[in-house]
Amino acid sequence: MSRHAWAWLRAAAAAAILGVLAWRLGTGAFTAGLRLIDGQAVLAALGIGLVTTALSVGRWWLVARRLGLPLPLGTAMADYYQALFLNAVLPAGVLGDAHRAVRHGRRAGDVGRGVRAVVLERAGGQVVFAVAGAAALAADPSLARAVARDLAHGLGAAAAVLILAAAVASAVAAWAWRGAIAVKLRGAFAVAVADMRTGLLSKDTWPGVLLLSAGALAGYLTLFLVAARTAGATAPVGRLIPLMLLALLGMLLPVGIGGWGPREALAAVAFGTAGLGAELGLTAAVTYGVLTFVAGLPGGLVLAARCLTRPAGRHDAPPGPPAAPPEPLVLAPRPLLAVRAAEHGQAVREQFD
Repeated sequence: MSRHAWAWLRAAAAAAILGVLAWRLGTGAFTAGLRLIDGQAVLAALGIGLVTTALSVGRWWLVARRLGLPLPLGTAMADYYQALFLNAVLPAGVLGDAHRAVRHGRRAGDVGRGVRAVVLERAGGQVVFAVAGAAALAADPSLARAVARDLAHGLGAAAAVLILAAAVASAVAAWAWRGAIAVKLRGAFAVAVADMRTGLLSKDTWPGVLLLSAGALAGYLTLFLVAARTAGATAPVGRLIPLMLLALLGMLLPVGIGGWGPREALAAVAFGTAGLGAELGLTAAVTYGVLTFVAGLPGGLVLAARCLTRPAGRHDAPPGPPAAPPEPLVLAPRPLLAVRAAEHGQAVREQFD
């Protein structure tokens, strides 16, 4: 399956999930998520977004350094903000991270390792997400059962499509593994595993990745709490945290665009199961999605500034060897210059004689 086809499939699945939610719960929950946002919520989103982005940049810097790639923190901050913005506005939802990876790899002179650094950095954060969400489900078995029941009914078609796509991808991968490109694939896999051991699982890396990812997750939960309060949720924080964790867990499912779709579905299910109302959960999730977009708006400023200051025809490519200095201009001694001038004058006179 091509990348474009997979992106369209994800977009269609996200649209289908949101359409089902609008049909079952009405469009009022969506419009309320936009109408209730005020200036305080916007300022909170920008401040919390700054903290979570800085923590994510630290995680990226740590992984890249272990892989031997230079990564200035100022440039990394700008690149990460730009990636957040592109992820939010482009359809695939990951093109910002792809651009960030290639840009860093070109600057460092190793595109493949730059891409693997971004993949490992994102994987470290997603593992913490998954563990926290699983812990929330394990702590409330009734919530886990309700989620499983609603997902089986509401997202069965999307799951079937994903299973079919995974089966096709697995068959293609198995064929390629045995075919002519098997050697290249195995070599690439071996390199990826080696980089994972060095850049993510080494004793000098994984504690820092874990702490930075946990801090970023705390920031996301804080922003979700702001969204829930903005949407009208008055339940205690301790009661809301498991529900918000479950909603954030939906962002890991590969059927949405920038988290939209599964996040709103799981929030509606979780809030409804907890007795807070599915409509409130949907409104809180929509508000969170909008505030997340607001938190990434500085990336749009970074992108605009780079487009305005980039010279025409310039591309992000690794620097080549320095140009050789020009040969110094060596002047002949003055007597020799006089002799040559006299000879030249004599030749001219003879030509006209």
